[in-house]
Amino acid sequence: MQYAAALCREGVQISRIYGINGFMNWLTSIAKPKIATKKRRELASNVWRNCSGCGVMLYAKDLKESCQVCTKCGHHMKISVDDRLAYLLDEGFETLVVPRVSDDPLEFKDSKKYNDRLVASRKKTEQQDGCRVLSGHIDGEAIVVAMMDFSFMGGSMGRAVGEAIVLAAETAVAQKKPFLMVTTSGGARMQEGVLSLMQMARTTAAIQEVKEAGLPYFVLLTDPTTGGVTASFAMLGDVTLAEPGATIGFAGARVIEQTTGETLPEGFQTAEFLQEHGMVDVIVPRAEQRAKVSNLIRLLMHK
Repeated sequence: MQYAAALCREGVQISRIYGINGFMNWLTSIAKPKIATKKRRELASNVWRNCSGCGVMLYAKDLKESCQVCTKCGHHMKISVDDRLAYLLDEGFETLVVPRVSDDPLEFKDSKKYNDRLVASRKKTEQQDGCRVLSGHIDGEAIVVAMMDFSFMGGSMGRAVGEAIVLAAETAVAQKKPFLMVTTSGGARMQEGVLSLMQMARTTAAIQEVKEAGLPYFVLLTDPTTGGVTASFAMLGDVTLAEPGATIGFAGARVIEQTTGETLPEGFQTAEFLQEHGMVDVIVPRAEQRAKVSNLIRLLMHK
């Protein structure tokens, strides 16, 4: 305090003798403040995530450890195929090569060419199309898995997805393994028109071959599963499992309300609503899915 007072007195005296210019020169050259500051450290944008259920901010590392399930409210957020494979399948699984189909048989174009949409999705996902087929084990139990990828054009079902599911069914029969279908989709792919709708019948026939071979067919419904996928292979499981809170249905709730003129019940088209009405057998959180599926394999394969 005494030092500051002395500086003030000296500054006043200088301003009287030399005027305001002399005072400013003294202020900048002699009494220049020296303030130490730390360089601001930028945080990566992926360190934190907001829960899409309750809105709370969550540490990304904690989310990864919980399989993208909110540690506050239990909401199951969307998860990538790679992350789902990491918690569901044992290490050492094999990715099967799905036969290629022609890209754009109808030469479809809306606001964008279908070919351009395919190129963009393949670049983003580094995958050929919206369904992967894998042969491996869950807790030591052999299984064939077909897993849909919502990040590839909303998991829409075109001929390539149909080809993948047929391959999975044929592999299950040939290797005498149960078949697990993991669904997430907006429905049939509109850019392929009636050719995409034909996959409903094609996949249904392939799954029937699995059942005729005496092998279990399991379905795990995840958010969302809608449209032609729900109207075909997604609802044919010997045991139908679902993730908590998953949206499952055919048409959207708004479309149904407009068509029927009725107000839909609360929770309509959720996994819990469908379980209550007998369309889902069991709701299984991600942390329990490995154990649940492997137990079902042991039970239905007579182990």
